[in-house]
This record gives sequence, structure tokens and C-alpha cells, in this order.
Amino acid sequence: MDTKPSIPETMRAVLLTGFGGIDKLVYREDVKVPQPGPGEVLIRVGACGVNNTDVNLRTRWYDRDVNESLSENVGLQGAGDPKKADAETSGTWKEETIVFPRIQGAAVVGTIAKVGQSVDSSRIGDRVIVDPQVRDLSLPERAQLVAYLGGERDGGFAEYVVVPAENAYKVQSSLSDAELATFPTSYDTAEEMLVRARLGEGETVVITGAAGGVGTALVQLSLIRGARVVAVAGAAKEERLRALGAHHFVAREIADVRGAIEALVGERAVHVVADVVGGPFFTDSLKLLCRGGRYSTAGAIAGPIQSIDLRDLIYKDLEMFGITCPTPDTFKSVIGHVASGRLKPLIEKTYPLKDLPAAQGDLVKRSHVGKLVIIP
Repeated sequence: MDTKPSIPETMRAVLLTGFGGIDKLVYREDVKVPQPGPGEVLIRVGACGVNNTDVNLRTRWYDRDVNESLSENVGLQGAGDPKKADAETSGTWKEETIVFPRIQGAAVVGTIAKVGQSVDSSRIGDRVIVDPQVRDLSLPERAQLVAYLGGERDGGFAEYVVVPAENAYKVQSSLSDAELATFPTSYDTAEEMLVRARLGEGETVVITGAAGGVGTALVQLSLIRGARVVAVAGAAKEERLRALGAHHFVAREIADVRGAIEALVGERAVHVVADVVGGPFFTDSLKLLCRGGRYSTAGAIAGPIQSIDLRDLIYKDLEMFGITCPTPDTFKSVIGHVASGRLKPLIEKTYPLKDLPAAQGDLVKRSHVGKLVIIP
């Protein structure tokens, strides 16, 4: 007797209907269930993490004519000139036009419900964690991103989602789907930042935005490497970040963050800055670094346009890395850490699918530590 659950014709999903505010997210119960094409699998979504990339795309913050920080107001109302917020405006990392409606959600965990042509049917029933980066491996390593889940193609804020079979990694873990959904997007980004920066044992790393999804991942992954962690975040989050293992904490609200860090570790004594915030602190980041130091960034929500003193870059022989597309090996490394129990999932709150607008609203308030997760 076949005990596999049947696949309905329609599903519940939240549709992003255009660029703008929270009102652009529309909950529906009559969305057609997608069908896997050749080399693809259909996943019954168990949980999907909420990430800044969802808000950045919805608000049109990725567009190059937007120079403002991703404040709470921007996160709720949208960015830039609303007259330009239409389907002809590019709105993704790749500066491509978004086709609406779009289902967002990059951090997917679930079960394979159906396979497309050329995919082994034995994969049906596999519990999987999804790498959101759809790549063309024939391209150069740092230029392989061809689509991102929830951006150029539909994602996991729905009951079902289709992904390439190679992006769905079978996982064996005692963690819940919601706990596993904290890892994609955040932890692979963080791991890539540290891989590129070559953070080593005994080195000092400064982590901005240390309480967010990527930030808490950076803290844990830096500790695995044996590094000395200086966490920068809102003052109210100090206790939880110290409990996570951060050696030092500096409140981002103080007038002289750079001076406070130097008082803790010394002048020009930082080996790596792992920055997911950007904004005015960028200039101080380079001044904190020792000779041969490395700056790695994967976010600029505090402001993307900043000044740089090229003498810091040149005369200290610094290296700078921009991170958008982690490699498959990086994603596999994160899964290895998860399977071994070395990484701790940090969930602030879970929400039902229909409350995705509330979840994104909470995300832009920046009062959480760890991740917000949708459970369809």
C-alpha cells in the first residue's frame, strides 16, 4: 500500500506582488503547486527561515539608485523613489528584473515529495536542507550564481517549492525543521566570509551585527576556528552574545566603537573584520586592522555608500572580500558542522505562513538574536 501523502493541485503561499512595503506580501490559499522539471525535485516545505535578503528585495534596496540604510521605516514602507518601484526596475543582487508575483524564502528545509525526469525516485521521502544558490558550475568560481531562491526563482514561503536536485542535501539530524532552517543563507554566508578571510586559530575577529542571523553564525564559526571574538551589536543583546561564547562585547550605540575595541584588544590588533552591517563603521574597520589584515563583508544595511582612506588599504597591505555566492563546498562544510553538533540553532520566534508580514516587520526592528522562522 502506498503511504506517501498525496500532492494537492493548489497550495498556501505568500506572494510578493511588487516592490514596496509590507502590504506587497499577499497570503493566498489557491496558488498552483509547482511541478519539477528535468533534474529538479519538489519539496514539501517544513520550515523556511526569514532573512534580510527577503526584505532587501521586497523594498527594492538592492537597486543601485537606492543609497539609504535599511532602517525600520524602509523595511516597512519600501526604499527609494516609489515611482520607480515597478516591474521594470531591477531588484536583485544580479541587477535583474523581477517577475511578479514572486514567492520569496531562501532558507528551506523539508521533504522531497516528487522528482523530475533524470532524478532517482528513491529520493522521494528524503529530508533535505536546501542550498539557495542555483549555480552554473562551468563559470568561474566567484561568478557561478545564476539564480537565488526567492529572488530570480520562487522560494519557500509556501507549502511546496521546486529546486534543482543537486541543491537539496539529504540531512540526518535530531533538530526540528525550524531549527535546521536557521542555517541556509546565514551560516553558509558566514562560513564563506571566514573561509575567504582565512581566519585562523588565535586570531582576533571583530563581528558587526553580531546578534543577527549571519552575525550569530559568524560568532559560532569563529569559535570553532579557535579565534578571539569581539561582538558588536545592540547593548540589550550583550548577555546572549556572551552566552554564545563571544570573548568581548561592544555596544554599537556608544560614540566611539573603534576606541572601545582598541581598548580591549589594542591598536591595529585585529586580524579580520567580518562586517554584515556596513555604514559609517566601515572606515573605522580598516583602521582597526593590523598589517596584512582582512576585511570581509556580506551586508551594508546601515548604508551602502561609504568613504575609504586608500592609505589604510595600500600601506597596511590589507585584503578585502565581498561575499555573495558561497561555494558548494562551503555549504557542505556547514552541513558537516550541523551533523556533528558543533553549531547551535538560534531561533528567536516562529510564525505561521500567513504571518510572514509580521515576521518581516519584526526582522527590521533588529531586536532579535538569531533567526525568525516561518512554518507553513
